[in-house]
Amino acid sequence: MKLHDQAQNLGIRVGTIQVIAFVLLAILGVRLYFLQIVKGEYYSDKAENQRVRLIPIPAPRGAIFDRNGKLLVDSRPTYNVTLSNEQIKKIDISDRIEDYAGGLKVDRQYLVERLNLIRKQPGFELMVLKENATIQDITWVEAHAEEYPELRIELRPQRFYPLGKTLAHTLGYVGEISAKQLEKPETIEKGFRPGDIIGKGGLEQYYDEFLRGKPGFRKVIVDSRGRVQSELEIVQPQAGQDLVSTIDLDLQLAAEEQLANSSTKRGTIVATDPNNGEILVMASAPSFDPNAFVMRSTTPEGRKEISEYQTNEERPLLNRAIQGRYHPGSTWKIPESIGALQQGAITAANSNVACGGGITIGNKFTRCMGSHGSPPLSYAITKSCDGYYYRLALKMKIEGLIEMIEEFEFDKRSGVDLPNEKISQTPKSWMPSVVKREGKWSDIRTVYASIGQDTVVVTPISLLRAVSIVGVQGKMFVPHLLKEFKSIGAVGKEGDLSYVPAKSSFGFNRPDPKIVEMTPEQNKIVLDGMWGVVNGGGTGAGIKINGFDIAGKTGTAQNSSLNSGGAQDHSWFVSFAPAYKPEIAVLALIENSGFGGRHAAPAVKAVYNAYLLKNHSDLLDGQQIAKK
Repeated sequence: MKLHDQAQNLGIRVGTIQVIAFVLLAILGVRLYFLQIVKGEYYSDKAENQRVRLIPIPAPRGAIFDRNGKLLVDSRPTYNVTLSNEQIKKIDISDRIEDYAGGLKVDRQYLVERLNLIRKQPGFELMVLKENATIQDITWVEAHAEEYPELRIELRPQRFYPLGKTLAHTLGYVGEISAKQLEKPETIEKGFRPGDIIGKGGLEQYYDEFLRGKPGFRKVIVDSRGRVQSELEIVQPQAGQDLVSTIDLDLQLAAEEQLANSSTKRGTIVATDPNNGEILVMASAPSFDPNAFVMRSTTPEGRKEISEYQTNEERPLLNRAIQGRYHPGSTWKIPESIGALQQGAITAANSNVACGGGITIGNKFTRCMGSHGSPPLSYAITKSCDGYYYRLALKMKIEGLIEMIEEFEFDKRSGVDLPNEKISQTPKSWMPSVVKREGKWSDIRTVYASIGQDTVVVTPISLLRAVSIVGVQGKMFVPHLLKEFKSIGAVGKEGDLSYVPAKSSFGFNRPDPKIVEMTPEQNKIVLDGMWGVVNGGGTGAGIKINGFDIAGKTGTAQNSSLNSGGAQDHSWFVSFAPAYKPEIAVLALIENSGFGGRHAAPAVKAVYNAYLLKNHSDLLDGQQIAKK
């Protein structure tokens, strides 16, 4: 009986073992299928990447030059300390932050940010931990190679701005692409990766696609610690295209000096060629050193410097030429005059309007700085008669002012080839909110707008563009900084997968001007008035240059309530020369400094003197190049 029971139990046991074995084999089979078939390619690539790695070779960015070939921006080789994502996945990297910070003299918070970022990246990425490594940094990394195999030294090109703060707003700077930018569809489409260097402002950002070039790579075999054992293939990078700008460095330096020596050391000077829109000068003060963002951003001192730029109340990161918006004061009278002539509020033959020493609207009297009788337009411009323009604007009505604003495109960006340009604000943009709040647009607001106050704030670049058309018979060009991108040769052999085609040279692609329609008589009466500002006893008489007639307009724009005084006024001077055949147009704005003829106009004269010294030295002996 016992024997029979044991035999029965043995059969059950064997059956149970067989079922368990079958289930285990089935699980193993499913797992093998998943690993070999479903995820086979993934693990094959992973195994290959343990052995073969692609090490990027960054493309040198194209250099930037001034119009005469003087170097403004370049790249130079520098050693960087990099961190391998592959290695730090095997360790608790947070234990090493203090060691990295002390050994490499890197800001601790910066290290935390970098480590958090690289942990989120897939694959076997390398990320720069410190740029511009010193001999001490390199020695420290090499001495700790066994202890910290995730750290390496690599030679890469680094952007260098030899002029420091000069031209900083125009040139911009470069930096690592941000996590937020990497999320944008257009960024993903272009194939950007964490750690890529891109333009962050100015020409560097606007023309990044052409300056950046195309990176190459080294295909190498590495050991288990990530050390290179042999090289399989090299694909060379294609360097970025060199950019020749329209900037004239000699004139730029003269403008920068004037801003540095100005009463408030805040403002902008812009110069263009009114015959084609090329920007010769774009200076903005206070400025910043772009090298801080490139060479010092990892150090405690550098991060403090950058933080001060960002929090400084004087806003050194603001490009006042294209982003500052200011009441234009009496400089606004030039486009207003043209608008009035176009609309028939006055004519070239009959342009007299009463001054009256000012005007009374309701119970408020708004004064003129003088009593000019009933002057013609040219005299009103020369003497900057406010009373004339109060009544002229009322004749035009607010609809006429808005028509003028649209004609001169103050309701649009100028189109300058720089990022983040602001649009001027005018009665056109303010009217909906004013009417909603006050019930109507009042005459007193039209009066204030007539002299560039209250609801009128413009960017300096838009004002210079509008005023300079007087010298070139109404041709209003798009201001621009690109003169030419140089061609670059192909990389590799055509037909190869790694082949990169050559890139041709090209220039600015919007060369045709908008034409602001004026008859010769209308053009002449405005031009005569601007000539008189400097040469006919007007408000800018102090900057007269014999043999080089300047046509201009001063502006003293109140920056607080309309009738306040003191040092709150912005000082303007906008001009071109020679008056009747201009070669150069120059604008200066000195913030909160006072009368335009006393502060902005002399700054403009200094730029003209630099231009004469370089281009018409014979005029320094009194010879004349353009006659009235």
